[in-house]
Amino acid sequence: MAFLERVRCVEDGRPHEGQPKEDAGLEALRRAVAELVPLDRIAAIMGESPERARNELRSACRRLRPQAPWCYQEEAVFRLLVENLINTVFGLGPLEDLIADETVTEIMVNGTRSVFVEREGRLQAVPVHFESDEQVRALIDRILGPLGRRIDESSPLASARLPQGHRVHAVIPPLAIDGPHLTIRSFRRRILSLDELRENGSFGEEVQQLLVWAVRLRKSLAVAGGTGSGKTTLLNALSCFIPPGERIITIEDAAELKFDEHPHVVRLEARGRNAEGEGEVTIRELVVNALRMRPDRIIVGECRSAEAIDMLQAMNTGHDGSLTTLHANSPREAVDRLVTMVRFAVDLPLDAIEAQIGNAFDVVVQTARLPGGGRCVSEIASMSFDAQARRCVLTTHYRRDIGEEAGRWLSVPAWIDDVAKHHVADKKEVKQWIRRLSLPLAA
Repeated sequence: MAFLERVRCVEDGRPHEGQPKEDAGLEALRRAVAELVPLDRIAAIMGESPERARNELRSACRRLRPQAPWCYQEEAVFRLLVENLINTVFGLGPLEDLIADETVTEIMVNGTRSVFVEREGRLQAVPVHFESDEQVRALIDRILGPLGRRIDESSPLASARLPQGHRVHAVIPPLAIDGPHLTIRSFRRRILSLDELRENGSFGEEVQQLLVWAVRLRKSLAVAGGTGSGKTTLLNALSCFIPPGERIITIEDAAELKFDEHPHVVRLEARGRNAEGEGEVTIRELVVNALRMRPDRIIVGECRSAEAIDMLQAMNTGHDGSLTTLHANSPREAVDRLVTMVRFAVDLPLDAIEAQIGNAFDVVVQTARLPGGGRCVSEIASMSFDAQARRCVLTTHYRRDIGEEAGRWLSVPAWIDDVAKHHVADKKEVKQWIRRLSLPLAA
């Protein structure tokens, strides 16, 4: 029998040739170890010394090695079984390898029925399984417990962030009819640069240059798009062009942004209610407090509720160059969503809210997810407030329709002359950039 087949026998708990028909799978080993060393004792040791707890578990497994059915297994097979047990007790069990795989951006556990991952924007089923709903539930509890979160029938939904930054969402019965479900959004350990995004086909050189100029000119910018369209990835890449002499304060629901090189970054993360229903700190409270921390730039990872009014007021009172992301399918819809979010907090006339929005934001960058799984910049628009019409006005400069390999330029921003005026680039470079756009006005 091949080694791979023996490994599968171990995972499935099936006997292989020459082995008695006695369960030798992961669950059987866990039960046998629990008889030698109670798992609650292992958990207590884990709190004091994780390495000692792992050694205690390995020692118990070595004591079981001479006994049936473990004595019939080859050393490599038994060693793999022990490592799987350790991953199950201390880590993420069957998901450990998927978490370590940087090509995986999302892990979806559908109870015991199936496990899917997202790679390069496409869903794939993977040969990973859980033996029971109880094993999935134990994994969820093991993830949430150290984070101070709880999930049970009275509160069957929970969201959290793993220490390595991955975002976790769990839902259990009675809301999840077919058993507990777990979704893990994983993030790269390093930032994707604008150059890498361009090489991946997200945009061309002209788009990249305009976005860099906008950040360096301290234009307040919103990245809008749907779920999984690459908003946070683009926002993080743009933030790399903030000058090192500026103080950045980031505010996020779950910390996803990374700053590997910038020397002065303060990262704030919202906090949900604890098991007693207390201790919540909202994005809005963090925005208000960030204004007292002498920020040069405020980056709100995602604006989704009443914090919109505080963010707009910050942008309108000297905090130029701030960045945020919004869930919206177009720049116009981004304005409408901001209006709705402001109305969660205050009762203001529509034109007053649109005046706040139009004066706060300079640029809206729309991202989209392509049918093949790739991401792209689908639209760039300038935002301003028309005092005569009493509404927020959008001027589209660039548009790329879904299915097109390249976008087309419709106009240049009114602030393009400021690029040379503020010595971000020289006049010759700006003129060359405009010529490459193939606009009638550039002829």
